[in-house]
Amino acid sequence: MRYACNEDLVRIVEIYNEAVPTRLATADTEKVSLESKKQWFENHTRDKHPIMVHEEDDKVLGWVSFEPFYGRPAYAQTAEISIYIDQSYCSRGLGSKLLQKALRLAPDLGIKCVVGYIFSHNKPSIKLFTKFGFEEWGRLPDIAIMDGNRFSLSILGLHLAQ
Repeated sequence: MRYACNEDLVRIVEIYNEAVPTRLATADTEKVSLESKKQWFENHTRDKHPIMVHEEDDKVLGWVSFEPFYGRPAYAQTAEISIYIDQSYCSRGLGSKLLQKALRLAPDLGIKCVVGYIFSHNKPSIKLFTKFGFEEWGRLPDIAIMDGNRFSLSILGLHLAQ
């Protein structure tokens, strides 16, 4: 795993856009543009909220990011985590590798608490996060509407040992 660089943004957006039609991993209902993600990408910093990629044979297969949680000073040591994997590499252990490495790095970033927002029907992601000790800290019932269907959002969290 390495820190993402500007050249990775195209692939990061491609992987993200693969998830849009699945209705499992993002509340975006249409694919996003490269242009729309440039500011998001630039807002990530190596020292606090990085984006990291996993590549094999010079191809990015997945990525993980930390983002500020809620934007208030009292939450500065809490970060939201997101993981996206190339659809053809799902269920091969890549999610575990990304999450494990990200959680190992988190204390060096000053992160003491990690939160993930996962659709409640996304059983593979919930299984992955609970495998690493995340617990459900909340659930927002039927909060998202996609394709005329209502979906609930689970909030999973983990306090890191310091």
